[in-house]
Amino acid sequence: MYLFDSVKRDPRVRSLLAPRRIVWQSTGSAAPKHSECLIDSIQTQTSLSGEQGCLLSHRDQPCSVLLDFGREIYGGIQLVTRRTSDNRPVRLRIRFGESASEAMGSRPDNDHGIHDLVAPVPWLGSAEYGSTGFRFVRIDTVDPNSWVELISAHAVCLHRDIPYLGSFRSNDPRLDAIWKTGAYTVHLNMQEFVWDGIKRDRLVWIGDLHPEAMVIAHVFGDHEIVRQSLDFVRDQTPVPNFMNGIFTYSLWWILIQRDWYRYHGNRTYLEAQRAYLVDLLSLLVSLKKSTLPDGFLDWPTSTNKPATEAGTRTLLVWALRAGAELCAELGEHRLANKCSTAAERWSTKALPHHNVKTTAAVMTLAQMMTPEEANKTVLSREPLKGISTFYGYYILQARALAKDYAGCLELIRRYWGAMLDFGATTFWEHFDLEWTKNAARIDELVPQGKDDLHADFGDFCYKGFRHSLCHGWAGGPTAWLSEHVLGFRPLTPGSKKLLIEPHLEDLTWAKGTFPTPYGVVSVHHVRAADGSIETEVDAPKEIELAVKTTTKRDRPIAPVPSR
Repeated sequence: MYLFDSVKRDPRVRSLLAPRRIVWQSTGSAAPKHSECLIDSIQTQTSLSGEQGCLLSHRDQPCSVLLDFGREIYGGIQLVTRRTSDNRPVRLRIRFGESASEAMGSRPDNDHGIHDLVAPVPWLGSAEYGSTGFRFVRIDTVDPNSWVELISAHAVCLHRDIPYLGSFRSNDPRLDAIWKTGAYTVHLNMQEFVWDGIKRDRLVWIGDLHPEAMVIAHVFGDHEIVRQSLDFVRDQTPVPNFMNGIFTYSLWWILIQRDWYRYHGNRTYLEAQRAYLVDLLSLLVSLKKSTLPDGFLDWPTSTNKPATEAGTRTLLVWALRAGAELCAELGEHRLANKCSTAAERWSTKALPHHNVKTTAAVMTLAQMMTPEEANKTVLSREPLKGISTFYGYYILQARALAKDYAGCLELIRRYWGAMLDFGATTFWEHFDLEWTKNAARIDELVPQGKDDLHADFGDFCYKGFRHSLCHGWAGGPTAWLSEHVLGFRPLTPGSKKLLIEPHLEDLTWAKGTFPTPYGVVSVHHVRAADGSIETEVDAPKEIELAVKTTTKRDRPIAPVPSR
């Protein structure tokens, strides 16, 4: 038997990425020589001769260079060396950063991954360092009178090599870039399991997984990593314990199961959840006001205890109704009735939302508040304030129920788009537009008098450089644009019956694709001169399509068959 027949294979692939530019380097007697040879170059094999490499020589101070790889990636860096002082290993300090300033600073905490390390590099050899999320790497010599010739300093990226089955394009390049960035953010977090962050929070957080799962459904389809992640936490959390130690995260597990089944219709997988689902729902229907555990929505809401309590009750109602749907599908009719009864009981005990957008959005989605009221009184007021990159997705969903699609597009462009304006290539753990008033971009050194958008801001567990600039829960606009602008919505499990109802608003055209168990569906929507939407659809013959577009008078157009 060969060794490779008996080991666990890594589902990820390794790709190599060259540095795109030098952001900064030391000067004077500490200046590197021939550092330009590192740019756009990948050499994995050392040699005794060849073109001059980058010479880092430590005299009276460290010799340093800051490299930019052009986009956020997960993995490490491979250094390939030729000559070294005394033909011995030389120590280098290596600092990884999601921003230029993070790589220039210090990360003594090294949470979840090693971001700042001192390591030996070999003479005539190569070695790899780091396992984290980053875009920038700073390399410094450490020991006086030491030097090293670097032939190559390229990134080693670990990622799932999977096709983007879903797509989105329109006449607005900003929306197109936001869709792609959200998809790429979640893709990077599809490592061994679905993580929430590739630098920090490299864990399966079930609540955070819901928006990620929705992005995966619209971009990659029924990928096994979602099922594996759901099962991983399920198997670690026997009832009556709550997933990730958070009551509301067990509620999100139910909601993900319902939505994943709605999109993909995998009956075998749903059946495998029966025992755990029955135990969990039986626990939930027995809860009373006096036994209701504390919950968590998102970090900005966590300091408002009344709003969090109201949102926790609302999530319970939402999950019980989803549980009733799943029980009915599984033939667990008695438990389905108990779930529906408990949901109605809790919905009559609704607490006020306290003008908190997060809570009002969940109340809308759980049908405990009308979309029109929620949008008018809370969600559309000062729309750029009081939101998070996590629950911003549910605010968008609630505003869509109120048919405020124009307001949603404006929010996406201004809030998520602002991260792109400041150099982001992935979306962040949290973001507040107030941070940007006097801030520099994350891909440049911070000029004197400017705020450091990474180091100077953040809150709760994400202060300063601990703040993750690639967080999967922030990718919600990708799913939202596919669902509401392109208009894809499964009407029966597995998208066997699929509604296509586009909402272009100020767009003149939009086109894209959506993966289903039967194949990819493509659409092309164009606004006609009279304001109506003309739609072309190409779908597998197994799918029953209902295409609903509107004129300026909101008159439905008859469904058109697939080609």
